[in-house]
Amino acid sequence: MTSIHHDLTRFDAAIVDLDGTMVDTLGDFAVSLNHMLGDLSLPPVAPAAIEKMVGKGSEHLILSALAHAMPSAGAASERADARALFDRAWERYQHHYLAINGQHSAVYPGVVEGLKALRSRGLRLACLTNKPTSFAKPLLAAKGLDGFFDFAFGGDAFATKKPDPLPLLKTCEALGTAPARTLMIGDSSNDAKAARAAGCPVVLVTYGYNHGEPVRGVDADGFVDSLADIDRSVS
Repeated sequence: MTSIHHDLTRFDAAIVDLDGTMVDTLGDFAVSLNHMLGDLSLPPVAPAAIEKMVGKGSEHLILSALAHAMPSAGAASERADARALFDRAWERYQHHYLAINGQHSAVYPGVVEGLKALRSRGLRLACLTNKPTSFAKPLLAAKGLDGFFDFAFGGDAFATKKPDPLPLLKTCEALGTAPARTLMIGDSSNDAKAARAAGCPVVLVTYGYNHGEPVRGVDADGFVDSLADIDRSVS
């Protein structure tokens, strides 16, 4: 556990990622994607492979799953075939995800404690995720997390997604806080890159989805094994 983040008096607000940071949603992704693939007469994808696809938005997730499930014919051909199926795949994925949203997922230990600690320090909170807003808000509500947040923005809320800094800058505007006094809490290089470009300090959790790469290799200001640790050394 490293230590920038523990002086929470430095911050007026925090922006918190959703998938892999607050909620383990791999089960939801696996069920929805494999139902989608079944509708398209394609073979299922193992959760271990899906985990590496998570974090860059639904379009990337669906295209990656399609390419993975299709017979190998070279990377360029797979991408073209996946793109041709995308509209139908997106419709089926959305149908299945909305039907099971939250049923195969769980809030990580320490998340509620961490959010309570941030709020008790007077920080305003926003959830910022690459997940579509229509998925994110019902998930927060289903898991009892929505009440912690002043705002919840999905990957379709702004013109670009993380790792572009625009979503963070727009979220800071909504919160009424300067980026330098707004802490980004996430689980991946996407969150860290977006925070760096936006000028927000960033702390990453060690248990989430980082595209199959070790999260401690990411350029971040600190790491926590539990969101409950975010306030541990503040006196």
